[in-house]
Amino acid sequence: MENLKKVIRNYIENNETVLSMTASNPRNREKIQRLKIRPVVIKEDLFYQAERFIGTKVFHENLKADSLADYVADAMQNDFKQLEAKTEGHCLTVFVSKKGKLTIKEKATAASEPNSLQTDKPAFAHNREKQYILPPDTPVPFLVELGVQTPEGKIVKAKYDKFRQINRYLEFVRDILPFLKYKERNTLNIIDFGCGKSYLTFALYYYLKVINNYDIRVTGLDLKEDVIKSCQALADKFGYDRLKFLVGDISAYEGTDQVDMVVTLHACDTATDYALAKAVDWNAKVILSVPCCQHELNRQIQCPELAPVLKYGIIKERMAALMTDAIRANLLENQGYDTQLLEFIELENTPKNLLIRAVKKERMRYKAETGQLARLEEFLHVTPMLERLLNRKQADFEGSTDTE
Repeated sequence: MENLKKVIRNYIENNETVLSMTASNPRNREKIQRLKIRPVVIKEDLFYQAERFIGTKVFHENLKADSLADYVADAMQNDFKQLEAKTEGHCLTVFVSKKGKLTIKEKATAASEPNSLQTDKPAFAHNREKQYILPPDTPVPFLVELGVQTPEGKIVKAKYDKFRQINRYLEFVRDILPFLKYKERNTLNIIDFGCGKSYLTFALYYYLKVINNYDIRVTGLDLKEDVIKSCQALADKFGYDRLKFLVGDISAYEGTDQVDMVVTLHACDTATDYALAKAVDWNAKVILSVPCCQHELNRQIQCPELAPVLKYGIIKERMAALMTDAIRANLLENQGYDTQLLEFIELENTPKNLLIRAVKKERMRYKAETGQLARLEEFLHVTPMLERLLNRKQADFEGSTDTE
């Protein structure tokens, strides 16, 4: 690939700042799907930010200009067959055949032609203005009613973190939409367990129904009667006729036997486990869960080898919370879900910043190794609620099969 490095290096040296580079047509889609590079200015120095798209995740890396050619050439040699680079006046396209043969095409763009319309150079600021799904300065009725926006659409300063949290949540929803499309029926049934004041429930409904016109039915469930009454009144006020709020317990809810998506945000302690078990029982296509107050394993953990660590209460509490959610993720994988643990919102805004995203797939990238999980639980001396619930359902299913 020395020839490719030379081509890219000459291209960079002979032109003004590269505006963008995109490597595509991956050799192995399971490894990486796309690479995008753009210039950024950090503390008045020019860098190039590389975005690697792997599955549903995006990884960032900032490169110095003198290392860009080697970085791109290595990516082409190992991962991609096509590259497109653009400056203000030129476009370079590179194709790499299976045998390593290079095909290079370069052409002038409209900006380099005489008398062409010149525009301002693009901004290379590292922290570009965030593009929110629900844009600021545009009033959204339920956000105004809940005090997040003024009637003119301005974000209330004290509620800006809530506004960012809502948009972050909708980004997760947007990512899972391809997995919610069914040929057999059009209506998507969504359950939100422990909906509380329902900021995110209303956001979910607004995004899917009002913005994207999905045929949905959303049910919010919570134990607080006054909160549910207030939420239902708000839904009725805005004519959200496919959004209903009910008083009920997660573990006892039997209002449906088919659910496409289960949401459980900040359901306390084992309430999350009951919601996840319900989702598995319904064979829900998508699960979005932000756990809260993971006390169960904190009470159970007894591990002599970790005694020097666990004697500190705050360490034990945080470790128990992380272990709880990691075990939950493994258990969902064993039920056929492709499961990820993701940062929901920055830690400085809320300590409850971990989201479990599980998508039911026919082919799993990997599956949790049951023996490893059992050894971990034995090491910690824990028996998680979710595992007990799933085992109970499995036993009930096998018992009903035996009696037929």
